[in-house]
Amino acid sequence: MSNMLIDYYKAIEDSSRKMLEAALAKDWDGVVRYEGACAVLIEELRYKSQEHELLPEHRKEKSVIMQRILRNDAQIRCLAEPWLAQFEHMFEGQPQMMH
Repeated sequence: MSNMLIDYYKAIEDSSRKMLEAALAKDWDGVVRYEGACAVLIEELRYKSQEHELLPEHRKEKSVIMQRILRNDAQIRCLAEPWLAQFEHMFEGQPQMMH
């Protein structure tokens, strides 16, 4: 069962890679969709990791996967910044809505 934990890390990395591919294609809806998939996988991993430990032989692989995820995230942020700035500019000067 603890062998399954590394599969969660791999699935999160795969979703992260798909997020980056979507960002490169300026498919922001796709980015949001894969971000949602990552969030679900992360919550499942948190839950499962309370019951099981990552096998010692998977710890180095986890570290490498996490580094790739962080690199993907940094690239996505760089690609998203101009889009976010444009989005914020659309709402400049409009009254702020309170929730």
